[in-house]
Amino acid sequence: VQLQASGGGLVQPGGSLRLSCVAPGRTFRDYGMGWFRQAPGKEREFVATINWSSDSTYYASSVKGRFTISRENAKNTVYLQMNSLKREDTAVYYCAADPSGLGSSRADRYDYWGQGIQVTVSS
Repeated sequence: VQLQASGGGLVQPGGSLRLSCVAPGRTFRDYGMGWFRQAPGKEREFVATINWSSDSTYYASSVKGRFTISRENAKNTVYLQMNSLKREDTAVYYCAADPSGLGSSRADRYDYWGQGIQVTVSS
Protein backbone atom coordinates (compact mmCIF):
# COMPACT_ATOMS: atom_id res chain seq x y z
CA VAL A 1 0.00 0.00 0.00
CA GLN A 2 1.49 3.31 -1.07
CA LEU A 3 0.37 6.33 0.92
CA GLN A 4 0.62 9.85 -0.44
CA ALA A 5 0.05 12.78 1.89
CA SER A 6 -0.65 16.36 0.92
CA GLY A 7 -1.92 19.62 2.36
CA GLY A 8 0.92 20.71 4.59
CA GLY A 9 2.51 24.12 4.66
CA LEU A 10 3.02 27.27 6.68
CA VAL A 11 0.18 28.65 8.78
CA GLN A 12 -0.10 31.28 11.48
CA PRO A 13 -0.95 30.36 15.07
CA GLY A 14 -4.69 29.96 15.41
CA GLY A 15 -5.05 29.01 11.78
CA SER A 16 -6.22 25.79 10.12
CA LEU A 17 -4.92 23.21 7.70
CA ARG A 18 -6.34 20.00 6.30
CA LEU A 19 -4.04 17.13 5.53
CA SER A 20 -5.06 14.42 3.09
CA CYS A 21 -3.62 10.97 2.59
CA VAL A 22 -4.51 8.90 -0.45
CA ALA A 23 -3.97 5.15 -0.59
CA PRO A 24 -4.76 3.86 -4.07
CA GLY A 25 -6.10 0.34 -4.21
CA ARG A 26 -9.17 -1.69 -3.43
CA THR A 27 -8.08 -2.60 0.09
CA PHE A 28 -8.07 0.92 1.56
CA ARG A 29 -11.48 0.40 3.13
CA ASP A 30 -10.12 -2.54 5.13
CA TYR A 31 -7.39 -0.56 6.87
CA GLY A 32 -7.41 1.37 10.08
CA MET A 33 -5.66 4.69 9.48
CA GLY A 34 -3.58 6.90 11.68
CA TRP A 35 -1.69 10.15 11.75
CA PHE A 36 1.59 10.59 13.58
CA ARG A 37 4.03 13.48 13.76
CA GLN A 38 7.66 14.11 14.51
CA ALA A 39 9.00 17.44 15.64
CA PRO A 40 12.70 18.36 15.33
CA GLY A 41 14.73 16.61 18.00
CA LYS A 42 11.77 14.60 19.24
CA GLU A 43 10.47 11.09 18.74
CA ARG A 44 7.54 10.32 16.48
CA GLU A 45 4.27 10.63 18.37
CA PHE A 46 0.70 9.55 17.85
CA VAL A 47 -1.85 12.17 16.75
CA ALA A 48 -5.13 10.48 15.74
CA THR A 49 -6.57 7.23 14.45
CA ILE A 50 -9.77 6.01 12.81
CA ASN A 51 -11.01 2.48 12.22
CA TRP A 52 -12.07 1.06 8.86
CA SER A 53 -15.75 1.97 9.22
CA SER A 54 -15.27 5.43 10.76
CA ASP A 55 -17.26 4.55 13.87
CA SER A 56 -14.24 4.72 16.15
CA THR A 57 -11.73 7.53 16.48
CA TYR A 58 -9.11 8.34 19.08
CA TYR A 59 -6.90 11.37 19.64
CA ALA A 60 -3.81 12.34 21.52
CA SER A 61 -4.71 14.58 24.43
CA SER A 62 -2.59 17.37 22.95
CA VAL A 63 -4.84 17.66 19.88
CA LYS A 64 -8.23 16.53 21.14
CA GLY A 65 -10.87 19.15 20.46
CA ARG A 66 -8.72 20.86 17.83
CA PHE A 67 -8.03 18.10 15.29
CA THR A 68 -10.52 15.83 13.52
CA ILE A 69 -9.70 12.65 11.65
CA SER A 70 -12.10 11.38 8.99
CA ARG A 71 -12.08 9.19 5.92
CA GLU A 72 -13.86 8.69 2.61
CA ASN A 73 -13.45 5.10 1.59
CA ALA A 74 -14.96 5.79 -1.83
CA LYS A 75 -12.03 8.16 -2.46
CA ASN A 76 -9.39 6.03 -0.69
CA THR A 77 -8.59 9.08 1.42
CA VAL A 78 -8.12 9.89 5.08
CA TYR A 79 -8.10 13.47 6.34
CA LEU A 80 -6.77 15.35 9.32
CA GLN A 81 -8.51 18.67 9.88
CA MET A 82 -6.34 20.79 12.13
CA ASN A 83 -7.85 23.88 13.74
CA SER A 84 -6.56 26.35 16.32
CA LEU A 85 -3.01 25.43 15.41
CA LYS A 86 -0.24 26.14 17.88
CA ARG A 87 3.49 26.56 17.38
CA GLU A 88 4.02 23.23 19.12
CA ASP A 89 2.06 21.52 16.34
CA THR A 90 5.00 22.18 14.02
CA ALA A 91 6.25 18.81 12.82
CA VAL A 92 6.47 16.41 9.94
CA TYR A 93 3.16 14.57 9.78
CA TYR A 94 2.85 10.97 8.63
CA CYS A 95 -0.19 8.94 7.67
CA ALA A 96 -0.12 5.21 8.25
CA ALA A 97 -2.23 2.13 7.48
CA ASP A 98 -3.08 -0.66 9.93
CA PRO A 99 -4.08 -3.93 8.22
CA SER A 100 -6.19 -5.04 11.19
CA GLY A 101 -8.71 -2.33 10.34
CA LEU A 102 -8.93 -1.19 13.95
CA GLY A 103 -6.45 1.67 14.02
CA SER A 104 -4.19 2.23 17.01
CA SER A 105 -2.14 4.78 18.91
CA ARG A 106 0.84 2.41 18.64
CA ALA A 107 3.14 2.98 15.71
CA ASP A 108 4.14 -0.69 15.60
CA ARG A 109 0.59 -1.65 14.59
CA TYR A 110 1.00 0.07 11.24
CA ASP A 111 2.59 -1.69 8.31
CA TYR A 112 2.51 1.12 5.76
CA TRP A 113 3.64 4.72 6.07
CA GLY A 114 3.45 7.79 3.90
CA GLN A 115 6.41 9.95 3.06
CA GLY A 116 5.78 12.66 5.64
CA ILE A 117 4.61 16.20 5.09
CA GLN A 118 5.81 19.37 6.79
CA VAL A 119 3.45 21.51 8.85
CA THR A 120 4.90 24.73 10.21
CA VAL A 121 2.97 26.98 12.57
CA SER A 122 4.64 30.36 12.80
CA SER A 123 3.89 34.04 12.62
